[in-house]
Amino acid sequence: MNTRFAIVLFIVAVAGFTSCKNNDNVFPKTVTTGLNIINASSDALNFYINGTRQNNFTLSSGGQSFYLPVPAGAQNYQFKKNGSVDVLFSVPLTLKDRVNNSLYITEATTTSSFTTVDLLDTTGINSKPKAKIRFVNASPDAGDLNVTVGNNVSFTAITFKQTAAFTLIDTGLMAMKIKRVGSDVVSADTSITLAAGHMYTLFSKGSLTGKGTAKLSLALALNF
Repeated sequence: MNTRFAIVLFIVAVAGFTSCKNNDNVFPKTVTTGLNIINASSDALNFYINGTRQNNFTLSSGGQSFYLPVPAGAQNYQFKKNGSVDVLFSVPLTLKDRVNNSLYITEATTTSSFTTVDLLDTTGINSKPKAKIRFVNASPDAGDLNVTVGNNVSFTAITFKQTAAFTLIDTGLMAMKIKRVGSDVVSADTSITLAAGHMYTLFSKGSLTGKGTAKLSLALALNF
């Protein structure tokens, strides 16, 4: 073997070894958590992390994103009205990994938004034709609310930003009503069909003086 050819082989071998070493680099994995954005405001919204839009469809008033995988830890979530390039407001959150959370947007402000940790215990909803439901008061000016769902489930004196525990409920079409504590007047009502094997969040949205989508009303989010 001539000297020039031996040198070429040596260079190729070194380059190949270096390439293999580079391919063996361990890149850090992004740890994620589940975040369900629930839009209890009157605006249609899109949300972003570091300028990148996260939702594939616009969150209409009363809508939800379902549990999207987002980076765990400290992140700043920006919200824009649908069709606008301007950031309407931002919400800084620090989320634990592998934990489902819901973020409720009640008005176009940071301080009125809040989160819940969603422990989705499905015990009891599969062995019988049952569902689970909870209530969240996401109406800033409505005061404490009493809630009835069907004939057998009720939630009492739920304050703004408070989350009632999930409870088992029969399935089928359910009449849902809210009243302000101390009043017999129904402030908002609706009828929604609950399916077996699912978990739901019933939440209030809007305000007592609102009009249209800003009016006090009830909406339902699917958790499981």
